[in-house]
Amino acid sequence: MESAVQPQFNPMIQLNLLLFSFLGVFLLRSAAQVLLDRLNIAHLRKHGGRIPEVFQGTIDQEKLQKISAYTVDSARFGILTTLSNQGLLLVLLLSGILPWIQGLANQWDLGVVTGGLFFFALLSLPGFFLDIPFSLYGNFVIEARHGFNTKTLSVWIADFLKSLFLSALLGAPLLALLLFLIQRGGPLWWLWAWALVGLFELLILWLYPVLLAPLFNKFEPLANPDLVRKIADLLGKAGLKAKGVFQMDASRRSRHTNAYFTGLGKSKRIVLFDTLLASHSEEEILAVLAHEAGHWKKRHIAKQVLILEALSLLGFYGVAKILDVPLIYQTFGFSQTVAYVGLFLVTTLFSPLLYFAEPLGAAFSRRFEREADDYGLLLTQNPEPMIKALKRLASDNLSNLTPHPLYAWFYYSHPPLLERIRRLQESLPGPGSSEKLSTPAEALPAAETRKRADGISRPGGTPPNPNN
Repeated sequence: MESAVQPQFNPMIQLNLLLFSFLGVFLLRSAAQVLLDRLNIAHLRKHGGRIPEVFQGTIDQEKLQKISAYTVDSARFGILTTLSNQGLLLVLLLSGILPWIQGLANQWDLGVVTGGLFFFALLSLPGFFLDIPFSLYGNFVIEARHGFNTKTLSVWIADFLKSLFLSALLGAPLLALLLFLIQRGGPLWWLWAWALVGLFELLILWLYPVLLAPLFNKFEPLANPDLVRKIADLLGKAGLKAKGVFQMDASRRSRHTNAYFTGLGKSKRIVLFDTLLASHSEEEILAVLAHEAGHWKKRHIAKQVLILEALSLLGFYGVAKILDVPLIYQTFGFSQTVAYVGLFLVTTLFSPLLYFAEPLGAAFSRRFEREADDYGLLLTQNPEPMIKALKRLASDNLSNLTPHPLYAWFYYSHPPLLERIRRLQESLPGPGSSEKLSTPAEALPAAETRKRADGISRPGGTPPNPNN
């Protein structure tokens, strides 16, 4: 890519087809986001006043009202946050401030790499300051109003500063190397850049459980020796080791309950919130753990990485093909092509289109969740504890029991709770049956399908998703 040392400062935005096309898709995305949230709220008000049969005895009318209030508050706050961030982006794009920032970098002769770091640092400042009041309001008003927030202001400040430090520490070197490859990598720079970003993501995935997450939370082995023994027995059926199970001091920040699976290679681990350990029975905890073991054994993280890397490769190739197109720069007031400006503009122009691909990622995630449920059922041979756990998670986290089908299809990484519970209920043996529970054969690898007759000898500022 050709880099201009002294481009003319020209903050005039060109009214052309590219700009109008971008604005059209951008506004369509914003409208879709608002419409989906409003549909979800309207659906909740129409259907959320009745307790679903499967939740009778777990959720009462008072709890149902709390669920509705929390869902509506969270949705409205989400709309406000989204529109504010998108409005800020439009101001940056259309005000002429981008050519001004790039002009400063050239006046100081910063070069492509240093100038790019300067450019992105200044660009991040408005978002940084906008995020502060929204984060404070989300934690200390929305979450506190509904009884979830336990975070003190000092903890919030510490978390905020740590996040800022890590973003700079990890993001700046990656951006510098990426810009260097664009400038010096030749025609195949996009391939080397893809490999660099992929390796970086794998490194972060490996480091997150053992180095990054402990900067924010305390992780330690489970304290209950009887539960540890039961977990070891359960995971032993799956060929996994209990030393990969930790409890996290989530209660220091929130009363939400959750569990998750993370890591890569030897850093893989299952994490249980201390809030979940305090509110759930041992059999429910084991059921949740069996579900997370399903993610582990089914290699869902590895599969997600492969899918994302394939899409990333296509993305880098596409960026390389249009990064030198002068029209992109001229539209937003730049007289010449500059690598770091192009990187920002191209990714920004295509981000509204990527929003409409979210249902595809959500569909893959829901499939993985169903597979994890199936595998957990194979381990426990009893769906009742998982059903009880899901009901308690829904109650404790004030989860929306009746999301709009379109909203759930578009956004939900897990099957809606009612669908998930009914699917588990369908696996219950009939009266007088002595047969072992089974799950769909297509959810199991061939080797495991062959073993089923003999039992098991081996195997995303918002609240956590309670369906994990």
